[in-house]
Amino acid sequence: MQKQEFKDRLAAIGVNITDLMMEQFDSYYHLLVEWNGFMNLTGITDEEEVYEKHFYDCLLSAAGFKYQGMMADVGSGAGFPGLVLKIAFPELKMTLIEPINKRCNFLNEVIKTLGLKDIEVINKRSEDYVSEHREQFDIVSARAVSNVNILSELCVPLLKIGGTFVILRGSNGNEEIKDGQKALKLLGADEDRILETGLSDGSKRIIGYYKKMRHTDKKYPRNYGMIKKKPL
Repeated sequence: MQKQEFKDRLAAIGVNITDLMMEQFDSYYHLLVEWNGFMNLTGITDEEEVYEKHFYDCLLSAAGFKYQGMMADVGSGAGFPGLVLKIAFPELKMTLIEPINKRCNFLNEVIKTLGLKDIEVINKRSEDYVSEHREQFDIVSARAVSNVNILSELCVPLLKIGGTFVILRGSNGNEEIKDGQKALKLLGADEDRILETGLSDGSKRIIGYYKKMRHTDKKYPRNYGMIKKKPL
């Protein structure tokens, strides 16, 4: 995806990318490739692929959804989707939660280079961070490989009542979200809507928006070993 197509396709779903944002995305891309040379951040380094399969992909969830208030990105990794959303929606107050210190160093370098404000990097596991920040966020998301029932236990306890859990999945997303329904209900989140969209190569993206309707029982989240061993 070339840069002009990136801007045009985002404009078509109501996301307007300014010249400053394009400069920030360009700097982000070059830092990603540079740091990827000595640590594992992404298997995708071609510029057009990064713009489509990382940057554009992360912003598809903004179709019909307003990113505002306080947001947490759980397991932020190389900054997907949290850093991408922060660039496109600078008014967001963003918290990037990442347990691996080397990746935190990368995230902080991008934030410094791009001059981003109202964004912090937390070098902790989500299940530890939530003990002091339970139900504080308007939006929580994660772009990770874990099953939805595992991700839900890591993410939903961070949401305040009325907040939204944005679930980013691939072509099997409908089935994966369906498998996570029990966990989502138990943790206090109900389905708002499901968006089916995709990339230019035809690959599907399924995005679930779940509204936090009830307080999460304080016994959740459990420690990660238990979450993984016995998912909800």
